[in-house]
Amino acid sequence: MRAHFFAAAAYASHDIMHSKHLGFQNMPDRLGIRLIRKLNIMKLEDIRSDFELLDDWEDRYGYIIELGRTLEPLSEDARTSENKVQGCVSQVWLATRTETCGAGDGPRLSFTGDSDAHIVRGLIAILFAIYSGKTASEILATDARAVFQELGLGEHLTPQRSNGFVSMVNRIRSDAKATLQQALPA
Repeated sequence: MRAHFFAAAAYASHDIMHSKHLGFQNMPDRLGIRLIRKLNIMKLEDIRSDFELLDDWEDRYGYIIELGRTLEPLSEDARTSENKVQGCVSQVWLATRTETCGAGDGPRLSFTGDSDAHIVRGLIAILFAIYSGKTASEILATDARAVFQELGLGEHLTPQRSNGFVSMVNRIRSDAKATLQQALPA
């Protein structure tokens, strides 16, 4: 079963990376695992259902790594000290973009990011599925740590990776708070 997953994931990852012009890809493999790329972000519901299909944590680790491979590349210009996430053992950069929405919605945030560690890139992809495209208020109302626990990541990752995940969540929440502060009328 593991060999089928990795072969299909590698195939899907290869196709995704070579079909940017499509903007959207939905490629099921033999296990029913989907690597979906729409604006380079998986949907959280798809990640949850894919996790349910994978019984073995080794397969889940492989899936997380494949999620990281679907991330939009982070430009060298975005690898600044301002975008670097403090509190991570690995090198992690998160860049935040803010988009003004209609009246009453508040600003929406989207993210790009990268890490020098494959598993961390996958955790970044999971965070983007949770937060990217949401309003600052929605981000602040969402508990990514609960999703982290729901997926079983808390008990299957090293304490350093778990702490790094929390640091990334705190950074995204901090950016959302700052965006809300800037959006307040003077």
